[in-house]
Amino acid sequence: MIHLEKENLNELIKEGTHLIDFYADWCGPCTMLSPILEDMTDISVIKVNVDKFPNIANEYKVMSIPKLVYVKDGKVVTEQVGLQSEEDIRNTYNNIK
Repeated sequence: MIHLEKENLNELIKEGTHLIDFYADWCGPCTMLSPILEDMTDISVIKVNVDKFPNIANEYKVMSIPKLVYVKDGKVVTEQVGLQSEEDIRNTYNNIK
């Protein structure tokens, strides 16, 4: 799992399949989702704090959090908004791999 620290998201996602987790520290559902994502060590997860990176959140049209964006080779394939189960996340990720 990568916690985005600088505005290099496009560089990180340009190749391969990735899951971008848009979140905020004050968000209850985000806090509930975090341990689920941390346990998914076989999935490339990039966490983006919307308070630290509002420009990136705006670029991905984040209106509600948590928002999960599934990306393959730099292109958005699908998205999910709200708390998701591990099973739903894995199924979605594996379907785009």
